[in-house]
Amino acid sequence: MTSNLARRLIATAFATASLGPTAWALDPANVPLSDGLAFTPTLKLGLSHDDNFRAVETAEQSSMVSNVAPTFALGTDTGKTRLDLRYTANHEVYHSSRKDDNTDHLLGANADFRLDARHRLRLDANYRKMEETASADQKIENDKYNSATFGAGYTYGADSATGQVRVGLTHDRLRYDNTTVSNGKRLNADKERDSSGLSGAFLYRVAPRTKALVEARVIQHDYVSNPRLDSDNAALLVGAEWEATAFTTGSAKVGRERKDFDRADRDDASTGMWEVGITWAPLTYSTFSLNTRRGFDEGSDDADAIETQSWTLSWDHGWSDRLSSRLSYTRSEQDYDRPANPRDDTLDSIGFGVTYKMRRWLDVGIGYKHTDNDSTQAGKSYQRNVIGVTLNASL
Repeated sequence: MTSNLARRLIATAFATASLGPTAWALDPANVPLSDGLAFTPTLKLGLSHDDNFRAVETAEQSSMVSNVAPTFALGTDTGKTRLDLRYTANHEVYHSSRKDDNTDHLLGANADFRLDARHRLRLDANYRKMEETASADQKIENDKYNSATFGAGYTYGADSATGQVRVGLTHDRLRYDNTTVSNGKRLNADKERDSSGLSGAFLYRVAPRTKALVEARVIQHDYVSNPRLDSDNAALLVGAEWEATAFTTGSAKVGRERKDFDRADRDDASTGMWEVGITWAPLTYSTFSLNTRRGFDEGSDDADAIETQSWTLSWDHGWSDRLSSRLSYTRSEQDYDRPANPRDDTLDSIGFGVTYKMRRWLDVGIGYKHTDNDSTQAGKSYQRNVIGVTLNASL
């Protein structure tokens, strides 16, 4: 039930923020303001070469891509209350295709309140205004969209308690800024939607650092101009969470997810579901992480829904106080639900990055990322290579 938007936002940042996975070594200083409030500015500069920035099978376009991404953060932490406000502007310049120059905007705020030992509340809000060069309608116009996400989470039960209850609320609003008219309709208007979700979980301590859990989720998708995709998703999961057990920390949940469409002419669907995230630290300076997920994403490319399985394995290693590296591999399998024209994609991506900490306030990184998408639909397979350098600076 994780929204497809999250993965699209990751893909949007592919050529700049993720030139190839690099470990973050920067230790930014802040500017104290008043009453514990601190201001922290940082700046990322990047230069990369992308040999297929439109992610297409034929007629690939390559370009040097430079980006400037300042971030401004305000935050305070009193122990019982933590507040954070953050804004990033990422300006990209495509030197071989200047019409694709764009600036992405990301604004986020979150607040954590520890009301007492048993009651905790978390609130968050995020706004993103993005443009994609690798999009299905790129021959007409790049995808341009904005999203607003709001969330609230409440936990009842002390950290050391035998049982805990968690309740969560979410609302996502997706709108497109495209103005081009195609086939009598504004481009991407059929993808605009509002999604509201509710989740609840009960956790029971079965060992000093391990909790078993059962979790239920529901989410309602309402499309602005495409009601045939209006639907409700429901999922039930069981699993466990653990901390620092035999050098590992993580969570694992398995269960079932069902998608019911409002219209009778759409076929409902169900699938096995899992979410697993495990971190293994055999050494203090070396960490392995595994993240895998299976579930439904919202449809695209005329599909009612997309059944997705993904696995990511990464290794972070500190070679010295100044030098660190990251190696990662991702495989994603997507089954598009459109019986009249089936489509299955398998995407493999491998990345390697090295970061050198020149100063406390300055680091430099170099990275490489290769992506190979194999699709059963003609014209949807592609290969893509990005290599680049980044410079991160702070006060």
